[in-house]
Amino acid sequence: MADTQTADGAATKVNSSFIFLITIVATLGGFLFGYDSGVINGTVDGLQQAFDSDSVGTGFSVSSMLLGSAVGAFTAGWLADKFGRRNMLIVAAVLFIISAFGSGIAGDPTSFIIYRIIGGLAVGAASVMAPAYISEIAPAETRGRLTSIQQVAIIAGLFLSFLSNYFLAKTAGGSTAEFWGGFQTWRWMFWMELIPAFLFLGLLFFIPKSPRFSMFKDDEAGAKATLLKLFGDPKASNKVEEIRESLANDHKPALSDTLAKAGDKGFVFRTIVWVGIGLAMFQQLVGINVVFYYGAVLWQAVGFTENDALLINVLSGGLSIAAVMITLMTIDRIGRKPFLLWGSVGMAITLAVVAFAFSKGTLVDGTLVLPGNMGLVALIAANAYVVCFNMSWGPVMWVMLGEMFPNQIRGSGLAIAGLAQWLTNFAITFTFPIFLAGIGLAAAYSIYAAFALISVFFVLWLVKETKGKELEDMVG
Repeated sequence: MADTQTADGAATKVNSSFIFLITIVATLGGFLFGYDSGVINGTVDGLQQAFDSDSVGTGFSVSSMLLGSAVGAFTAGWLADKFGRRNMLIVAAVLFIISAFGSGIAGDPTSFIIYRIIGGLAVGAASVMAPAYISEIAPAETRGRLTSIQQVAIIAGLFLSFLSNYFLAKTAGGSTAEFWGGFQTWRWMFWMELIPAFLFLGLLFFIPKSPRFSMFKDDEAGAKATLLKLFGDPKASNKVEEIRESLANDHKPALSDTLAKAGDKGFVFRTIVWVGIGLAMFQQLVGINVVFYYGAVLWQAVGFTENDALLINVLSGGLSIAAVMITLMTIDRIGRKPFLLWGSVGMAITLAVVAFAFSKGTLVDGTLVLPGNMGLVALIAANAYVVCFNMSWGPVMWVMLGEMFPNQIRGSGLAIAGLAQWLTNFAITFTFPIFLAGIGLAAAYSIYAAFALISVFFVLWLVKETKGKELEDMVG
């Protein structure tokens, strides 16, 4: 047990080591989310060769996972109120295993897309369940820091998938070259995910249920037993009473609770749900996953070799982890809203610089050639943009979604926001190859910069600070 300070300055005992270990296990779902999202980056050439697909076909093969993610986020968020946060993470782990094996063995576009959609179900479920679970077991004074570990895990997954892709391709001589067992390298890129997927599945059986879910299911004894392990007495007893009072003032959670009620200014949904939808959509509208999903294609398009492009991905992943660590260490002191605000400003500026650099290029035999130092300018600005994102909207959006909703609608609110997040992700990812072949890189990045600028005003006007608040005190 360790002493911590609550928002009012009172000392309390928490089992910090136990809470941290639980958080690490839960965020393995985030790691697989990142790995599954990033592994596609190095396989695009292999997919185009294996399935003989054009830009639209490649865009759908890459983005098909995101349709599954939208369904997975929505259904997991909704079903979590019926079956529990931990149980939905177990289902996600099984789906990760099926997808990793199937994506590598697929012999035609249809079966590949089916396995990627299965992986998407897992990614979507993990994306909303991990922050929800962590927010419900973490003390208010460290909740932001612990929930931010989800983004560290996501970026670590991306980073290790980039690193794995790079070394596999370098060892084999390219992503389309034959490797172990006579299989092409890009297939092994998918199969490497099986190792962390099995680890995640096994460890999930050793973490407790969310105490708030136990209370929802009328298992007060189970909730108190978990809270005693987390916080000791008297805080465990006090927390049980707070959750009981919160539930006594309303009925059991239901999806219909997200709808606007009399006196709420929201249209169709409650205002707080619209804010969650806005946060989820803006996180994707700034184009971050274009860098993560198509990084190798992007840098090859401006003249880098495949090997150099994959190495740039590794650099971006390392910078991302460093950026998230800064946020993790300071978010519970600085708060959520300042990170979102300054992140939006930084992304708008850096994206505009990337767009400017690309606008100076000329097409030579289908490759965008940048004059002078414009290639270096684009590379530096793009990585500065990745740092800005991963210090702000990357981790903070998930922190906000995990804690901003009242207990009554946390699962359902996450379901709707998660659906919006992944549908937006799909739209951005699907359209990028079309933009690349049509309006060009400069115009595409100008669109992402415009959304980053708009998000500044969204944060200023609509987002409320949640730092230090107990989950039972969330209203909206």
